[in-house]
Amino acid sequence: MTSTAPEVLLNVEGALGRITLNRPKAINSLTLEMVRSITEALEQWRSDDRVRAVLIEGAGERGLCAGGDIRALYDAAKADDDSLPKAFWSEEYRLNAALSHYPKPVVGLMDGVCMGGGVGITAHGSHRVVTERSKVGMPETGIGFVPDVGGTYLLSRAPGEFGTHLALTGTPVGGADAIALGLADDFVPSDRLEELVAALTDGEVDAALARFATERPPAPLAAHREWIEAAYSADRVEDVLTRLRARPEEAAQQAADAIETKSPTSLKITLRALRSRPDTLEQALDQEYRLALATVSVGDFVEGVRATLVDKDKDPKWSPERLDEVTDEFVERFFAPLGAAELGLAAD
Repeated sequence: MTSTAPEVLLNVEGALGRITLNRPKAINSLTLEMVRSITEALEQWRSDDRVRAVLIEGAGERGLCAGGDIRALYDAAKADDDSLPKAFWSEEYRLNAALSHYPKPVVGLMDGVCMGGGVGITAHGSHRVVTERSKVGMPETGIGFVPDVGGTYLLSRAPGEFGTHLALTGTPVGGADAIALGLADDFVPSDRLEELVAALTDGEVDAALARFATERPPAPLAAHREWIEAAYSADRVEDVLTRLRARPEEAAQQAADAIETKSPTSLKITLRALRSRPDTLEQALDQEYRLALATVSVGDFVEGVRATLVDKDKDPKWSPERLDEVTDEFVERFFAPLGAAELGLAAD
């Protein structure tokens, strides 16, 4: 008889509540049951005097988390079943908000791949750790989706227009850049992580990080600030592309190439969401919930996932297929209030 390992491992070691995402073959992509397991553990440990700090980490060698289990969401959408997308995103976003207000220190180990949903369960915590192996990003525009899990809140607050660059291109950054952009706090060499975790079991997070965190390396993206500021300060995606194409830097041309492969609809709603700059994480999550559901019903999510993960032909047929065909009226549909179906975090 074979046993199936839990998708989330939960342990209390000393004063540390340890949450380990345990789907290494899928780079620990989040399922609804995983979201529920994490939420339940956090609620239990909230009032558990033994637990003085919480750790969130990923099993395996490839990374913390590649994002949400979008294949399951795709299958539900293809079956005209909106119950899973509604449940998954509502519960995931509530978890993201809860982490930002958790009464105990939450340490997120953003080692290796940390994309989308992985950012959501670490970047809103109190202590965010990256390494030289970290790849942190919000690649959603490439699958006809939008930066969510509070991504529009985080990226709209990055220095200058760096957040706009990351959101539109979907380009991940290393640990040093993640710290510079406000997505992480501490740099710990990957070969010291086991020692760090052992030290965290006494519950003294700041003392442990003071022992093992090192000065972050130079942030490579800083060298590109001039063209990033010049191009991404535009308020229309078409103008961003025009400015990028006018730049002499090869990196600017590569950014334009990347943007031109993304869903035109997702690009436009992403830029508008960033420019709205919600005042709170909860306001951002409420807005992202509207956008997420709309990408399934009238956006490019299904086609983007098909081309990327299902058929893997890397040839999505976006609809509309050009930026100039994505009208302001069409974009407005994604931001329309949901009435009684709103997520409602900002009202809680």
